[in-house]
Amino acid sequence: MSREHDLYEEIVHLRRQGRRAALATIVRRVGSAPRKDNAKMLVREDGSTLGSVGGGCVEAEVWEAARRVLDKRRSELVRYQLTDDDARREGLVCGGSVEVFVEPILPEKRLLILGAGHVGRALAEAARPLGFHVSVVDDRDTFANRERFPDADQIRVQSFEEPLDGLGVNAETFLLIVTRGHSHDQTALERAIQTPARYVGLVGSRRKIRMLVGNLLEAGTPVEAFHNLYAPIGLDIGSETPEEIAVAVMAELIALQKGTHQRSAKQQFIRRVLDEHAASGEAETREASA
Repeated sequence: MSREHDLYEEIVHLRRQGRRAALATIVRRVGSAPRKDNAKMLVREDGSTLGSVGGGCVEAEVWEAARRVLDKRRSELVRYQLTDDDARREGLVCGGSVEVFVEPILPEKRLLILGAGHVGRALAEAARPLGFHVSVVDDRDTFANRERFPDADQIRVQSFEEPLDGLGVNAETFLLIVTRGHSHDQTALERAIQTPARYVGLVGSRRKIRMLVGNLLEAGTPVEAFHNLYAPIGLDIGSETPEEIAVAVMAELIALQKGTHQRSAKQQFIRRVLDEHAASGEAETREASA
């Protein structure tokens, strides 16, 4: 089995596990660059590598680029000029230049919708054409069924109190909470922030969001657990109907994937709630130690 075949097998393996990596490929070289065109190196999340694009100075530069690509989830073209000193270290007669294309290798895009009502149904319909693997969870079999969600990849009827195990939630999962009431939203939010999901979206008013987050904070949930919470969900386009909300949410998820998203003024509200709680805790600590 060739090294290149090993590399592609590893990419499939990583994606199935929900893990990320960056693939570097030499796309152009001039002069005495150390490797041929199309040479490849895979850089995993933990920094380990498979394959080679030349070793030494070139590989170190490409490794750094791979870390940036993983952080931004966007491809990058790296140009490296080998100096005479570089060439001597690499055992070459003279210098050269090399261009390496570094692209992110990401798991399948997954969307988990907690709530199979009108908004949940509109979200599922809007997500499928965008290439998402769609899962739907609700505690009512009259809502969470194949008739209402014909194109969903996975439908599960279970209480929102149950853990979200077995639904494939990973660091590339977008998780949306659109249940039918405050109590269910509260339970779903508590479960959602325990997952590694990249995005946890909660629909609702500022009053409702403050109450749900505040309840969890008062119960001892650390502030850090809410770092991926986006509420209210979706770009601020004045959406009202389930279909309009679905458009706003899908636009937000696309912006996050493209690295162009910035939290709206409404979503900055969450940060203030968390800061207020942290400040309150610090004040209580000072009073107790006084």
